[in-house]
Amino acid sequence: MTSDRVLLAAQGYIELGLYPEAVAELDQLPEQLRESEPVLTLKIAALMAARLWEAACAACARLRSSSPECTTGYIHGAFCLHELGRTTEARDLLLSGPASLLREPTFHYNLGCYAAVLGEPNEALRHLHRSFEMDSKFREIARRDPDLKSVREAL
Repeated sequence: MTSDRVLLAAQGYIELGLYPEAVAELDQLPEQLRESEPVLTLKIAALMAARLWEAACAACARLRSSSPECTTGYIHGAFCLHELGRTTEARDLLLSGPASLLREPTFHYNLGCYAAVLGEPNEALRHLHRSFEMDSKFREIARRDPDLKSVREAL
């Protein structure tokens, strides 16, 4: 069984909504491959889709440890913390990431959401507007995002 076949099978399971099967497929790989960036990224996707926030958070921590410049471990790790009700930690994690995060609209959008939830409307709007400038699709997402209820009128 090649790692490419396992990755392809796991991706297929994710697309079918069979998240436990995707994780099981990835867990068959040798340990050194299980901790690689592509495998952890797929595992995180499966765990998040299954709303297994603690497990996804742990996988994100392993990704940050093995690939500290990979922004996925920060963005998704912070999102998992936020979903666990640990929004201050989520914000702090995003802010501790590599400088390359500043070029990602999701970074600014999520910081905007976290600031809105934490009662910091000016900070929220600053980050949200930056995300809109970088990628206009975030403006539409913001219209439905429950985290932004407190700043929706100002958007």
